[in-house]
Amino acid sequence: MSVHSEIKKVTTETLRKMKFDKEKITMLTAYDFTTAKMVDAGGIDAVLIGDSAANVMAGFETTLPITLDQMIYHAQSVVRGTNRALVVADLPFGTYQSNPEKALESAVRMMKEGGAHAVKIEGGKEISKSIKKIINAGIPVMGHLGLTPQSIYKFGTYKVRAKDEAEAEKLIADAQLLEGLGCFAVVLEKIPADLAKKVSESITIPTIGIGAGPDCDGQVLVYHDMVGMNQGFSPKFLRRYLDLYTEITGAVAQYVKDVKNVDFPNETESY
Repeated sequence: MSVHSEIKKVTTETLRKMKFDKEKITMLTAYDFTTAKMVDAGGIDAVLIGDSAANVMAGFETTLPITLDQMIYHAQSVVRGTNRALVVADLPFGTYQSNPEKALESAVRMMKEGGAHAVKIEGGKEISKSIKKIINAGIPVMGHLGLTPQSIYKFGTYKVRAKDEAEAEKLIADAQLLEGLGCFAVVLEKIPADLAKKVSESITIPTIGIGAGPDCDGQVLVYHDMVGMNQGFSPKFLRRYLDLYTEITGAVAQYVKDVKNVDFPNETESY
């Protein structure tokens, strides 16, 4: 019997046990009550309130503009729609990098006001003091290595990271550091599959991949990408399970036609 079928509420310990039992972990983003409710009902293990809300909900080019207050609002909405899944929220750019005290304050606000069960932050050794401060306060932290979108202007590209030996060795070291600091899991974004496999085998905490091959302990996708609501984003790692853009625009077009032709509402749809 799988861990998934045995438990009622997913916790950080659940994810650790799933890795131990070799059961893959599933994760999707959500930014609002309705989506969270559907994703949770579908049996997802963890919901990520990603700072990707800046892109898919607000239309920004990068994740950098979204604020902590805005992320807290999204977290509140998602938590109200989630019964079973573990809810993890990103701390946005500028809320944890400068000093450990600010990082802790940001994480506390996300937990107290947002209602999240854990926070996710990007980086390794460079932000180790902030991670340690947050974890020492009793707040679960999920790490994030590889392509870290908050550092996009440093990288200058969204291409695959850690293809050269030096960067790959640093990523492995950072993953082991995150485990040592007490992180309960780590996202590996857009790195070579063989490296992701090596990282996953080198640490005892779960790895959650996005564009990192099949050997991670789990996978995460942006909900809007997975259900085909976004048309302009088609990375190699993305599998679309629906084409909602076409379905929704078609439904809207039909609604417009019906209203214009006085076909809606009809007698049965009127009081």
